[in-house]
Amino acid sequence: MSTSETENNMSLCANCGKGEEAGTNLKACTACKLVKYCNRECQIAHRPQHKKACKKRAKELHDEKLFKQPPPLEDCPICVIQLPTLVSGRTYMACCGKMICCGCMHAVQSRAVKARKKEYDICPFCRTPPANSDEETIERYEKRMEMNDANAIYNMGGYYARGLYGLPQNDAKALEFWHRAAELGSAEAYGCIGNAYKFGDGVERDMKKARHYWDLAAINGDLQSRYNLGSIEGMAGNVDRALKHLMIAAWSGCVDSLNDIKQNHLRGYISKDDYAKALRSYQSYLDVVRSDQRDEAAALKDCWKYY
Repeated sequence: MSTSETENNMSLCANCGKGEEAGTNLKACTACKLVKYCNRECQIAHRPQHKKACKKRAKELHDEKLFKQPPPLEDCPICVIQLPTLVSGRTYMACCGKMICCGCMHAVQSRAVKARKKEYDICPFCRTPPANSDEETIERYEKRMEMNDANAIYNMGGYYARGLYGLPQNDAKALEFWHRAAELGSAEAYGCIGNAYKFGDGVERDMKKARHYWDLAAINGDLQSRYNLGSIEGMAGNVDRALKHLMIAAWSGCVDSLNDIKQNHLRGYISKDDYAKALRSYQSYLDVVRSDQRDEAAALKDCWKYY
């Protein structure tokens, strides 16, 4: 049996030809899913023949995941409008674990000021007053972390990275929390791990690993990591791949990506149609996330800008 015939028959071991009907438990190649083997020995023996096709298909599968548009963020639990992707447009509340948009944060504070109430900084969702000390803040995060709250764990990593809320600056501890948050689905945590490898914070500098974690971050929806990948591809002269990254980021609300597309259009690297498509995608995002309440908040404070 030839190699091509074997690889096209997923019911047979690609190396020895034994089939599942003979009671053999075949397992697919984890990298490419193209072929199956009855044991580790057969996989190793067949590797020289399969290596080239495996790498090609594995790259295709990776790109399918990498260039798939990630799902949008969830809605704000109060106004039920999609949360902005810009970090300053939303606030994590450690008291209840909810992510609240800038508009709803502003609304509560504005009403308190008008009514001359003391509850200026209460949580808009659960009405819990703000923490009175660094210790109380950390206690709230620790309770959320016990519930495997990815946002709480991610933020705790950031506090160790910067030495905030009375915590010692500790890059190794930050990475520990980011890895844990990433396993629970935090795209931003993957991005921070990538940044650590880029700058050598707590680990040896390694751009290959940085890019690996940025890939994972982008797949899960982190816009900064997506933008980083687009910049890397652009500097390498891979215009098509760079454009794919920038278009996905623009659709998700990344104005830096939109500006890069514009500049590359003006330089002649990107077509007018692609630039127009990016503009429409970005406008579609704004149509979803904008509200009068959020606009009022953004006009009042830079820390509440959401696009």
